Amino acid sequence: MKVLLVDDEPLARERLATMLGELADIEVVGHAANGRDALDAVARLQPDLVVLDIRMPVMDGLEAARHLGLMETPPGVIFCTAFEDHALAAFEANAVDYLVKPVRSERLQAALAKVRRWSGEKARSVENAIDSGRRRTHLCARVRGSLVLVPVAEIDYLLAEDKYVIVHSAKGEVLIEEPLKALEDEFEGRFVRIHRNCLVALAKLAGLTRAPDGRLFANVDGVATALEVSRRNLPLLRKLVRTL
Repeated sequence: MKVLLVDDEPLARERLATMLGELADIEVVGHAANGRDALDAVARLQPDLVVLDIRMPVMDGLEAARHLGLMETPPGVIFCTAFEDHALAAFEANAVDYLVKPVRSERLQAALAKVRRWSGEKARSVENAIDSGRRRTHLCARVRGSLVLVPVAEIDYLLAEDKYVIVHSAKGEVLIEEPLKALEDEFEGRFVRIHRNCLVALAKLAGLTRAPDGRLFANVDGVATALEVSRRNLPLLRKLVRTL
């Protein structure tokens, strides 16, 4: 079993690596110090299991686990933390097990046994993020084989196109394979629907413009693209524009 260790404390990673190194069927294939680096490492190393700390800089373990769950074949996840109060959130993120530091060898082996029994079914990460009231801070995309994380706060709009959603920000566009409706539910209050295929960042909505043919378009700060407003969504948009 290939294992990736993720913890912002080098000594904690080394201790776990030593414990795992004593087991014949375990190979520690890499280390990472935060959730962002963990996602890169998983894409590169394809581990069977990720042992994740929760409280880390850049991106915490809970959010990293939700991104991992979006992968076609997600690795198993075991959370390993000094804080017992995150247990419920950990299992809502589809963790196979939850370990509290300092980890005892027999408890670690029991968790590994659970991973071996784990079916490997794709995690329902986005649904669980909604159900648990947790929102991601980034959206994750693959661009020419590399991982790209787009901060949600920097997104201008989300546009559904075929089976993809185009994520537009000041830094450009990337494609993700997530339903627009799921994104609307997860980020309720941050984005507003202007059309069946488009969500606009509420903070960047700057007004409405009527075209000569009578159609209405949403004005988005810093965006030159014309984003059409459907009749169905127009009443809500007009109310929101009045508050700007």
